[in-house]
Amino acid sequence: MDASDVRCAYCGDPATEWDHLNAIVRRKRPTGYISEIHNLVPACGKCNQSKGNKPWREWMFGPSPLSPASRGVGDIKDRAERLADYERRFHPVRIDLEASVDEDLWSAYWGAHRRLVEEMRRCEELAAAVREEISSRVELLRDGRIDSGH
Repeated sequence: MDASDVRCAYCGDPATEWDHLNAIVRRKRPTGYISEIHNLVPACGKCNQSKGNKPWREWMFGPSPLSPASRGVGDIKDRAERLADYERRFHPVRIDLEASVDEDLWSAYWGAHRRLVEEMRRCEELAAAVREEISSRVELLRDGRIDSGH
């Protein structure tokens, strides 16, 4: 086997990127898994994008678009067993993040995070309103109903 011929761990196509075997974020919260060699596997773009942050085994055998099962990958059971063996032999690091920091600090962080997300949503709403007003102004300028000085 050519060392430069790296294949997707999930389907066997040429690998173009690395995937976190165990997602580092799920349901908008950290899982405790980190970006380290025992939590990374080579993947093709189709598999990596389709898998997202789903558990790898559930995704591989599930109905997600572009999952190995959906694409009819013939050796899917062998590939899943190799991935399970990899996890057994090389345990990925998982940190209990919440227990690693002061409870008040953890709560303050997630409160600030929630407020930031709310503000970002508000900014998107305002940006849409600004775009709408600008579009209306451009239309009035094109029709000659107003001049560019107003």
